[in-house]
Amino acid sequence: MTANLLERAFAEPGLRPLPEAAVGLLRAVDAPPRLGAHLRAVHHVAVELVDWIERELRVDRELRVDREAVLFGAATHDIGKVRFPGELSGAGTEHEAAGEALLRSLGVEERLARFAALHGRWERDGATLEELLVTLADKVWKGRREAGLEEQVAQVIAGATGEPVWAVFMRLDDELTRIAGDADERLAFQARFPVGT
Repeated sequence: MTANLLERAFAEPGLRPLPEAAVGLLRAVDAPPRLGAHLRAVHHVAVELVDWIERELRVDRELRVDREAVLFGAATHDIGKVRFPGELSGAGTEHEAAGEALLRSLGVEERLARFAALHGRWERDGATLEELLVTLADKVWKGRREAGLEEQVAQVIAGATGEPVWAVFMRLDDELTRIAGDADERLAFQARFPVGT
């Protein structure tokens, strides 16, 4: 029954589908349905963020976003929760390093596996735009706004494009407000799927 519910979390209409590679990994680790639904909601928001950057900021030589990495990272960032199922419904960070190790053990390259370990550590020096976007998607999918994270994203974008930070921040704020406005639908989607078997 759990497998059927996981498949339903992958297939139910309303959110963008996960990348096939991520679906295969989640099946391989027998992910709980709630985890599949959560990852799909975060991935959906990550697609919106990358689309916005590509459309509104006219990505060129100065600002490149590794779309594949962001979307795969969003689709697998919490995979370590299969090892720490209590963190599916409660706080905790043990899933982060465990998730990266699990992905690496399944043959996922470091470039893509790193998001599992880094999505909770956005304040560290050297965080890439891709890492920040996965973290941002993991916050705003449920309507949560994190001013420091948003400022950091705006600074990275402004540094690459030459735009004033305040101008990028204002545009980013408008987009995040729009995305957060649909949070109730994503939360309802996730809530339809059980945490365990």
